[in-house]
Amino acid sequence: MISPTPPLATPRRLGALTMVAVAVTLAGCAPTPAPTPTPTAAFASEEEAFAAAEATFRQYTAATNATDLADPSSFALVFEWLLADALSAARENYSKFHAAGITRRGTSTFDTFTPVTYSEAVVTAYVCLDIAEVELFNVDGTSAVPPDRPPRQALEVSFAPAKTDTEFAISSTTPTESLQCG
Repeated sequence: MISPTPPLATPRRLGALTMVAVAVTLAGCAPTPAPTPTPTAAFASEEEAFAAAEATFRQYTAATNATDLADPSSFALVFEWLLADALSAARENYSKFHAAGITRRGTSTFDTFTPVTYSEAVVTAYVCLDIAEVELFNVDGTSAVPPDRPPRQALEVSFAPAKTDTEFAISSTTPTESLQCG
């Protein structure tokens, strides 16, 4: 997520970075145009759509935890679960981490997935992402994690139709105050 500490402090980047980078990852490929979401199937109910969105976030989290910041080919699985702004931010962040020689130890998890809206095949949910175990290190072995990084992140995540096993991909993530992750 670069020299002693990477320059990524805007709220929007911090949210994307926190989720993608601190959730485990950053260093990628040259930016390419984000794929256009393609609706793949209608869900029979809101509950089915919310379950598919939660499964998408689980797959994304597993993919981020499996990355090796020194190996850009390991980022491909993460990118499969992202679209639009989320994909652009992840590519940029992974690229910065990789270029800076950042390494990661630990994994992220989430324990709260709160459905918010389902409209026109798009789902929005609140997620509590636990990044307490995720450590990022600069090349010299010093911590690349800001000292004030909270161990749990409250995020608003949007999911759009995509050609994935769950029929969704993450299109955006932003910090939210609408959920308390204590």
